[in-house]
Amino acid sequence: MDGGQRRMSIDNEKLPISPKALVVHDPSLNQGGQTNSFVFAANRDPMQNGTAEAVICNSKKLEDEMQEIGLKIKHHEDNVKFLKAQKNRLDDSILDIRVVLGKIHSASVTGSENKESSNGRNEEETIEQILRYDKSAAGICCELQKRNGTQITHIPFLKDMIGIVALLGKVDDDNLSRTLSDYLGLETMLAVVCKTRDGLKALETYDKEGLINKSSGLHGLGASIGRPLDDRYLVICLESLRPYTGEFIADDPQRRLAIKKPRYLNEETPPGFLGFAVNMINIDTANLYCVTSTGHGLRETLFYRLFSRLQVYKTRADMLQALPFIADGAISLDGGIIKSGGISSLGEREVEIKFPKSSGRSNLPENYFDTENRMKELKWKRTRFVEDLQREQTLLDHAKFNFEVKKQEFVKFLAQSSSYISAPQFPAGGERSTPIS
Repeated sequence: MDGGQRRMSIDNEKLPISPKALVVHDPSLNQGGQTNSFVFAANRDPMQNGTAEAVICNSKKLEDEMQEIGLKIKHHEDNVKFLKAQKNRLDDSILDIRVVLGKIHSASVTGSENKESSNGRNEEETIEQILRYDKSAAGICCELQKRNGTQITHIPFLKDMIGIVALLGKVDDDNLSRTLSDYLGLETMLAVVCKTRDGLKALETYDKEGLINKSSGLHGLGASIGRPLDDRYLVICLESLRPYTGEFIADDPQRRLAIKKPRYLNEETPPGFLGFAVNMINIDTANLYCVTSTGHGLRETLFYRLFSRLQVYKTRADMLQALPFIADGAISLDGGIIKSGGISSLGEREVEIKFPKSSGRSNLPENYFDTENRMKELKWKRTRFVEDLQREQTLLDHAKFNFEVKKQEFVKFLAQSSSYISAPQFPAGGERSTPIS
């Protein structure tokens, strides 16, 4: 086959692309023993020089640069995630310690002796208020306490009784006490609390017709001391309650519940959020542990049932701003009340029976000043983490911006390269060449 037959037109053929330079020889085009050839060598601008290797090199270079920026983005994202987690942990610890230290104080008496005597008067005032309800079960119980001392469990059918709701917890702030009491209502504040179902049955017996036997149980006891029981009353049986099953705050002498706090998308807690009502009740040591046969205390049974995840805020404005995060109700120290299901309590409030005020130091951990120093240390660490978080967020935003710029550059480069590769290519001088066989 002669050279003429071997010649083929490449008008409609595309040049192959290879990362190595291509040398094309056509023997029929030899002149004086010299080869008519052309070489595709690497060049920074493939559009001007028509070099295939430049497309590969520039593409690889852009990909490497994008990958490097991508690794930086991942690094900064990991740092931001870590710092946010650490800041949230510190926020939780700070809030928990605030509760322990009783940060919610309404300016009052100073000096431990004054505080203790004030607490005693406060509890006595609550008892006196209860005694005014002379035909109530709570009034009968308080009268028995007054006559027989602090313990009434020596009476056989009252051996499972723990006490009255209003006297089973104390709080650090008068406004908080008033609002919590208003939230529960008078009937609940006067409720009798007992451990078992047998204790519940012993409080009231019935005749064959189903009528109350007024000569036995609490009715008979009331009549014997000149306080006939005529009003209906609530009894809360701890054995019948479903207790809190989550974790407790570590190293907290009051065994407060580790409930997840509300947070915005930026991980901040709503302004004015003070904590959960169930954790703001101070409980006597005797009732903190193993009140029930299953080993549960009053906080995770009685008060968790009464308050659940009721949130506490400084003001009504703070509470209303946090509405999207309120599922189980909320109160504010200035008297605002939102109950679950979107029910709010408005108007003037009259609270006669309220929780006694805590005595101050007696409810704080023994290492009070160490705990205060711990609070300062946590606040200092939080400030450092916030600064680091802001710095990492700035670096992350900058890296994302650079990646977007490089991405646009890469897309533009691919579009230009695609246009170049798809067009017919010829050697300089307009001569045609044959494809490589």
